Amino acid sequence: MFTGLIGDLGVVGAIEREGDGARLRIRTRLADELKPGDSIAVNGVCLTATEVSEGGFAAEAMLETLARSSLGALREDAAVNLELPLRVDDRLGGHVVQGHVDGTGNVREVRSEGFARVLEIDTEERLARLMVEKGSVAVDGVSLTVGAVREDGFQIRLIPETLNRTNLGSVGVGDLVNIEVDVLAKHVARLVGAADASSEVAT
Repeated sequence: MFTGLIGDLGVVGAIEREGDGARLRIRTRLADELKPGDSIAVNGVCLTATEVSEGGFAAEAMLETLARSSLGALREDAAVNLELPLRVDDRLGGHVVQGHVDGTGNVREVRSEGFARVLEIDTEERLARLMVEKGSVAVDGVSLTVGAVREDGFQIRLIPETLNRTNLGSVGVGDLVNIEVDVLAKHVARLVGAADASSEVAT
């Protein structure tokens, strides 16, 4: 489990693509806290460190992960948001993030609003309907507050600290980002759907 508070901005050192997936080699100062088999979130996607070396680690992404997230479009030298899993005694400063990306979104608009930067992001209706204004969403693994919701997307505002500490500071129009909606919203939607189906059967 993660919180959406980024621990380091890593850099993709190499990508080894094969027919059955890809191996990512990432440089980061968090390598000292990793060992093979540990989990780490890369742009919000929970991966397993398969190798750890001084100053970096390697992780494998299967075809499903590459297809459902922005990791399939990664390039060498790209900056990636990294977060280590939550410890039992840690503060929950963001919100509960599983590292299971629900889909992707495309940045439609970027604009300034005082010292903040506003991103308008287009996404699938099935994801947008699980969001609420002032609720939580993880974008590229960053815990953020939903500013507004549309039928086909949503809005977020980024403060300077977020812009400086994550790769969202360099996001532009047309860029692809990973989206994980609030896990509580997914459970509620599932339960309500099951209740509605049960009611229809009963009638």
